[in-house]
Amino acid sequence: MKKLIIKEFTRSSMSEKFANINGIKISYEVKGKGEPLILVHGFGADKEVWIAQFEPLSEYFKVIRFDNRGAGKSDRPDEPYNMKMFADDINGLMEHLGIEKAHVLGWSLGGMIVQTFALKYPEKLKKLILINTLPKWPGDEKGLEMYKQSQIDKYHRKMEDPKAAYFEGAKMGFDRKFRKEMEKNPEKVFYGLFSAEDLIEISATNPSTPQDIKNQAHALGTYDVYDDLPNISTDTLILTAEKDRQTPRTMNEKIHEQIPNSKLIVIENAGHESPREKAPEVNQHIIDFLKD
Repeated sequence: MKKLIIKEFTRSSMSEKFANINGIKISYEVKGKGEPLILVHGFGADKEVWIAQFEPLSEYFKVIRFDNRGAGKSDRPDEPYNMKMFADDINGLMEHLGIEKAHVLGWSLGGMIVQTFALKYPEKLKKLILINTLPKWPGDEKGLEMYKQSQIDKYHRKMEDPKAAYFEGAKMGFDRKFRKEMEKNPEKVFYGLFSAEDLIEISATNPSTPQDIKNQAHALGTYDVYDDLPNISTDTLILTAEKDRQTPRTMNEKIHEQIPNSKLIVIENAGHESPREKAPEVNQHIIDFLKD
C-alpha cells in the first residue's frame, strides 16, 4: 500500500442540492472532478456520515453523497422500504446528474444497497466498494424486532442527551483506545477531518425517527442476495474491520467468497466505524483500488 494520505481539510458547509427522484425529493452534494464516485450511507445515518471521506476523496474523484429516502434532508415517505427501492434511487440520481457509469461505495446498510444496485444495474457500475456490510440479514423476525427497538431506544436517548447517547453507541463502533481518546478530548481534531464534537452534532442533527427506523428496518428483514453475489462480475473491494461486532469479518469474508473479482482487506484494530477511526488508511485503500 502507498503512503497514507493525511491532509488538513476545512470543515465548511457544502452546497446542498435537491432532485425529484422516483416521486420523492433527494438531498445530495457533489464535490471534485474526475470519475464519479457515489457514497451510500448506512442505517439511521445520513450523508454527513462521510465526514472523513467526502473532501479527501474529492481530491481524486467527482464525489457524490446523498441522503437515502427516510434520512437526512431527503423525503421520508411513511411506507416499508426495500433494497430495490434504495437501488432505484441511486439509479435515479445518476440519471438526474447525467452519469452513465460510476464507482459506487456503500458502508453497512449502504453496502447492502449497493450490492443490490450491482445486481440490478450492472451496466451502470464501474467498480464496487463494500465496507463493513452483510450479504443477508443474519437473524429471524424476532431478531429484527429487537434491533428495531434498540434503534428506537437509541433515538430517544439521543433526544435527551446527544453526547451521552453518542459515547454509549461508540462502545460498539470504535476500538476502545480510539473511543477513550475521543471521550478524553472531544475537541481534538483527528486527521484534520473531524472531532468527537463534530460526530455528536452529526448524530443529533436530522436523526432517523421511530417511523423512519421501522421503514428502514423492513429493508433489512427482506434482504438476502447471498446466492446472487456470483453474478457480480465487476471488480470489487471489500474492507472489513477486525473488531466489527455489528457486521462481523466472517460475513464480509462470505461476500468475498461469493463475488468472483473481489479483493478483501482487513482494517486492523478498528470497529464498525473504521471509515472514521482509520480514515487515512481506508481512504488510501479506496484511492489505490479505484486508480489501479
